[in-house]
Amino acid sequence: MINNSLNICVYCGSSPGNDLSILNYAAEFGKMIADSRHTLIYGGSSLGVMGTLANSVMKNDGEVIGVIPGNLFRKEVAHTGITRLITVLDMHERKSKMADLADAFVALPGGFGTLEELFEIITWNQIGILNKPVTIFNPNGFYNHLISMIDHAVETGFIKPEFRKIVNVAKTLDECLKMCSTT
Repeated sequence: MINNSLNICVYCGSSPGNDLSILNYAAEFGKMIADSRHTLIYGGSSLGVMGTLANSVMKNDGEVIGVIPGNLFRKEVAHTGITRLITVLDMHERKSKMADLADAFVALPGGFGTLEELFEIITWNQIGILNKPVTIFNPNGFYNHLISMIDHAVETGFIKPEFRKIVNVAKTLDECLKMCSTT
C-alpha cells in the first residue's frame, strides 16, 4: 500500500492576532491535517495561531513535530504537549530543519517571522535548493496586498513569470491542502 501522507510545514503567527476567524481557520486546518494522516511541521510554540494549529492536530490524534531554538524555548512557551519537540541552536537551524522535514509549505496569517520564512522558502525553490509546493492561505483577504506586491514585481520585471508560479494562493482550506500535494 502506498503511503500518501505528507509532512506539511506551516508558517504562522505566535500571536493570535485580532481576527478570531484566523484561529478558527487554524483549528480547522489542524483537524484536516490530522484527518488526512499528514504530519504538521511547525515552529514549536504553544501560543497564538501556532498553538491553536498544533493543539487541533493533537486533539484529532495527529502527529506534530515542532522545531524551536533554545533561546525561544521560554519566550515562545515551547509546546511540550506535541508528538516531538526538536530544540535547535538558532533560527537558521530551525528553518533548515523544518525545510528538511517538510514535503510542502503553507503560510497562514502571521507577522514578520512568517513572512521571512515564506520568502526564504520561495527563494530556495527559485534557486533550486528544493522543489516543494508553497501555498499562501489567504483568509478574509489577509494576504491581498502581499500577493499584489508579488504580482507588481512580476509586472515590473523583478520576478520572472515562471518563478511567480512557485507561489500558490488558496482561498479555501480544501484548496490549501490539495495544493500541498502538487509540485
